[in-house]
Amino acid sequence: MFSLENITNLVSTWLYANLDPTWALVVQFVIVGVLVISLFSILGLVLIMMERRVAAWMQLRLGPNRVGPRGYFQTVADTLKLIVKEGMTPDGADKFLFNLAPFIVMIVSMVIMAPLMFAKGFQIWDVNIGVFFITAVSSVSVIGILMAGWASNNKYSLLGAMRSGAQIVSYELSAGLAILTIVVFSGSLQVSTIVESQADGWWLLKGHVPAVISFVIFIIAVTAETNRAPFDLAEAESELTAGFHTEYSGMKFALFFLAEYVNIFVVCAVGATLYLGGWMPFHIGNWTSFNQVMDYIPSSAWFFGKTFFLIFVIMWFRWTFPRLRIDQLLNLEWKYLLPISLFNLLLATVIAIMGLHF
Repeated sequence: MFSLENITNLVSTWLYANLDPTWALVVQFVIVGVLVISLFSILGLVLIMMERRVAAWMQLRLGPNRVGPRGYFQTVADTLKLIVKEGMTPDGADKFLFNLAPFIVMIVSMVIMAPLMFAKGFQIWDVNIGVFFITAVSSVSVIGILMAGWASNNKYSLLGAMRSGAQIVSYELSAGLAILTIVVFSGSLQVSTIVESQADGWWLLKGHVPAVISFVIFIIAVTAETNRAPFDLAEAESELTAGFHTEYSGMKFALFFLAEYVNIFVVCAVGATLYLGGWMPFHIGNWTSFNQVMDYIPSSAWFFGKTFFLIFVIMWFRWTFPRLRIDQLLNLEWKYLLPISLFNLLLATVIAIMGLHF
């Protein structure tokens, strides 16, 4: 199977052969940092254009069609506008925290990418608690949101931040329990081990009913965690103008905007890894010829294809369901999703102990 592992091994071997081990490690860190920042920039451009195209397709209209061929450079033009736009700081704001908040949200999004496997053998950090690392670090982003809302010295920003905090903390419970269902099936928290456990079939297909229920709950919960419609109460324009980033402009606003889309990519990448096999090709039992054909497709194509499919589903939600009220949003989590998640985890545990999954 095509793999990026040879490239990473070649670069590592060359660095340690020509540099002092300390400097070789530093250079590796720099290369990884540049690649992650580049991926962020590309994802921001691609996902915003994808959002606009999906919205236009859902509403039977053209979408961006002015800048560049068929409007594909529209996001580039918007980026240039944000770069040259003046960043304003309100007089009554806590200037240090106000300026720090967008960077905290952005850094958290970057750090979450460390355990993800983008292709076979292509991973920043294969830590043995990868899934726990992702759930733990993702919780820190709420600090940046609350900081932005409070430091803005704006009642709408503060209300939006409090809503977002309550929403993220609530739906993290269901998302975490959904993830634990796959951890129980695979018997590991390590991302590479979870992917390898799906060599004979994705957990969504071989995990029986608990895996399907877990997948549905996971998609709903991460949609709410990323403040996406129909759970975008933190940015309800009719009530709170722009929510916690009302007072932000220029590149500081762009960092919040970019972090939101990168978080969508990250949660969908986690979903693709846990339920759809990550970079693992689609195999069917003893169909040797079919499985060999699937192996010819690069592992990175499998990973990004599954991830962007889930991103499309989340974007589909935005143009299908109306926005919930805040009481409906919290009732959905505490009265329905959380009890179902607890029961589903118990059911998955029984199936795993008795070896009843495929």
